[in-house]
Amino acid sequence: MTTTEPLPTETEAEHPALAIDGLEMSYIVRGTPRAVLRGVSFEVRAGEAYGLVGESGCGKSTTAYAALRYLPGNGRIDAGRVESGGQELTAMSGRELREFRAQRASMVFQDPVQAVNPVLKIGKQVSEAFKVMGQSNSEAHASALAALKRVRIAAPESVMDRYPHQLSGGMLQRVVIAMALACDPTLLVLDEPTTGLDATVEAEVLDLVRDLRSELNSAILLIAHNLGVIRTMCDRVGVMYAGRIVEEGTVDEVFDNPSHPYTKGLLNSIPRRGLRKTDRELFAIPGSAPPIGASLPTCTYIDRCPIATEICRTDVPPIVDRSDGHWTRCHHADRISDVPEPQEVTVNYNVGTEQVIGVNGVSKTFRQRGHDVPALVSVDLGFAEGETLGLVGESGSGKSTLAKTMLGVHAADEGGAITLRGRQMAGKATARVEESVRAISMVFQNPDSALNRSWTVRRILHRSVVKLTGVKGAAADKRVEEIAEAMQLSPRHLDMRPRQLSGGLKQRVAIARAFAGDPEVVVCDEPTSALDVSVQAAILNLLAGLQNEERTSYLFISHDIGVVRYLADRIAVMYLGRIMEIGSTATMFNGTNHPYTEALLSAVPSVDGIAEDRIPLMGAIPSPANPPSGCVFHTRCHRAIKGLCEVTEPQMVELSAGHSMKCHLTVEQLSEPVHIDPAAVLAVAIDDPLA
Repeated sequence: MTTTEPLPTETEAEHPALAIDGLEMSYIVRGTPRAVLRGVSFEVRAGEAYGLVGESGCGKSTTAYAALRYLPGNGRIDAGRVESGGQELTAMSGRELREFRAQRASMVFQDPVQAVNPVLKIGKQVSEAFKVMGQSNSEAHASALAALKRVRIAAPESVMDRYPHQLSGGMLQRVVIAMALACDPTLLVLDEPTTGLDATVEAEVLDLVRDLRSELNSAILLIAHNLGVIRTMCDRVGVMYAGRIVEEGTVDEVFDNPSHPYTKGLLNSIPRRGLRKTDRELFAIPGSAPPIGASLPTCTYIDRCPIATEICRTDVPPIVDRSDGHWTRCHHADRISDVPEPQEVTVNYNVGTEQVIGVNGVSKTFRQRGHDVPALVSVDLGFAEGETLGLVGESGSGKSTLAKTMLGVHAADEGGAITLRGRQMAGKATARVEESVRAISMVFQNPDSALNRSWTVRRILHRSVVKLTGVKGAAADKRVEEIAEAMQLSPRHLDMRPRQLSGGLKQRVAIARAFAGDPEVVVCDEPTSALDVSVQAAILNLLAGLQNEERTSYLFISHDIGVVRYLADRIAVMYLGRIMEIGSTATMFNGTNHPYTEALLSAVPSVDGIAEDRIPLMGAIPSPANPPSGCVFHTRCHRAIKGLCEVTEPQMVELSAGHSMKCHLTVEQLSEPVHIDPAAVLAVAIDDPLA
């Protein structure tokens, strides 16, 4: 028997907010059921946060959708139960489910842009969440306004009157959360809620979820690729592989004492504790996860496991208790120390002394609606042979504009110069000589949109070789095979089309195409952000190895500061089209930083459980069309000196060899601890509705 009363009874409150027991689910594809969940069981209590981690395709999102019965038409529950507060969701009718979702549970999806209607104003969409609960138009409008204030949106009246495309990503995610919280849910499901967001915006969204969890005592099911987010946010975590949970426990136990080879492989795939490419390679889990519906042996991980034995193929792995509440599904939990560690690096990444590409006083101004919008302002950078320069900063800071200006997609303003080994290149790529065109190539964030889906990999690479090098015939074919071998692409892969490849293989093809013309500089724009951590590790190892062999320089743009720290030799921090700080990676992470850099680094969630006081940024990045006077960062700076920073623009000053900063404060002042009053931060606009 089910009930749909708005509030749980006293008896129901004693039950878990979510209980999934032996859930088996499949998708019907061409009339054939293909298993995706294979006996999933876990509980989430009121006020608790439970994280699910694992590679793409392991069943995490399917579990989330099954938890609220948001299943596609071809989704079928074959066995098991899903309960919330003692009510069995798997037995509810359509009407009962709708009432349950309206009154008890909510879901926040990965992409807020896809979760809202682009042609309806924000106020109408948020109000609708209250109207379904029976409120009148005026009541729903007032409730929507209060909901936006609740999620710390500044100027909510203004936001109510705007369309989704007029809001920043962080602002739009807050709107989606406000809609999800309309019913004060006892269960909140979050499916990759911060993917694609800046580290600072991600930190703000996670802070918001923590506060609302405390306020509502809601149970939270959080799905994320970022293990640092899980460590920061969750009490317990389940590690999922091929539709089964293979390990579960508190985040501290699982991340500090992993007991399943897969868990240890995931943790070894990410750069932890300041790991650099000069220390050791990242561990890339061999092979790939089995596809949906694959017929699996008793142990689903056996084909990728380094410590598997014959018993793993013949006997179902037992559940082994490791400590209170920490268990693993493995025959060899006592041999976890035998799982190989990443190999120490045996090569030296020597950076040359000659500058390959120089960016000297480069500015770029766009004309929009009759106004000049400066996207780059007097940028000075240089790349030595075999060097990686990491470029970090919030969205809108000018990183991608700088990359496109270097490539010649945009022509720089007059007065600046981009040089190749001391010789100035034309602003537009179409006007550059062949040598200049070959010198710089790019690896894009999304290989799906960067590769021709109808061509084979061989044809894609062959075209690039011919166009960039002029080599034809048998010599071009040989060059294609050499590039493919360097990227660990087999002859079979060469005859496949991109749509037939996994995300990691597609990115290898994109990198192979970038190296087809023997470039001197490769611009990598978020090349690993959409990849699983195990695939990301393989790509980072590949980039590091190619750099060592080919002496190629990289401009590496990423929101993931941990990845930048691993790969980069130097790091430049960009804000509002300006370089605010630049220095060696060691200096940037261990020395005195610009206040903006300080805030960026403090926002990075740590998978190692190292808690640092976060320095929240006040407000959003200003519009480039109307930058603040004086220091452009002073409106958000926690160390700003009144009467100076808002009046006088600071000059770039070299603090030590190779370490320069654009700030009025002295090293001594920047070294002093700073106390941030959260109330003072909240008093300032958390996000600019016009951003």
